[in-house]
Amino acid sequence: MEISTLATYHCLAFVWYFFVAYSIAHIRTEERPSEVFLYGGQWKYLTVLNLVLQAVFYGVSFLADVLRLITKLRCAKCIISSRDLLFSVLAFPVSTFVSISFWTLYTYNRELVYPKSLDGIIPLWLNHAMHTAVLPFAVLEILATPHRYPAKKKGLILLGFVAFLYISWVLWIYSVTGEWVYPLFALFSPAGLAALFAGSLAIVISFYNFGEFLNRMIWGQSKFWF
Repeated sequence: MEISTLATYHCLAFVWYFFVAYSIAHIRTEERPSEVFLYGGQWKYLTVLNLVLQAVFYGVSFLADVLRLITKLRCAKCIISSRDLLFSVLAFPVSTFVSISFWTLYTYNRELVYPKSLDGIIPLWLNHAMHTAVLPFAVLEILATPHRYPAKKKGLILLGFVAFLYISWVLWIYSVTGEWVYPLFALFSPAGLAALFAGSLAIVISFYNFGEFLNRMIWGQSKFWF
């Protein structure tokens, strides 16, 4: 894909994610069901954090494209490296996990992840923007441009660290409020919850590996990534 076309795509994707994140962040306070927007507000939900992550990623990608057009790569390599690290370690595996896990649990029992009380507050298009569109966007990004993946050990350590931070945030909210971020967690014993978190991390790691596999299958082992 031509750099100018790629820059246009990344700019539009950034605007889209910024708009979606803005829309969910500015739901009127009086409309928010108290059982959902307690301590931590919407920032306790992985879905919302993922929207911010995607907006940051596409913003960095757009900046990298602009620098490539202006500087012929000399000043762009640092930004491109940041773009690739964001995509490989976080943007692709997290968005894939959010979409697949949400719709799997929603199909089984929506009250575990998305109470019916939200239907009158969050429009259907916004639900799909948060939980459905993130997956094709992630796949399209792999098709649009190659990404340099970090060494496996480094990538998994970074991914595990971010997962640890989010789990710590979830546990902190529970310690403060006595309520779980997702009703699903209340069904498990402490040992079962630990197993759930470990299993979820294993799934995210599998999505990381799958993204790396797709990137390699589509773009090969070329050393020219810029």
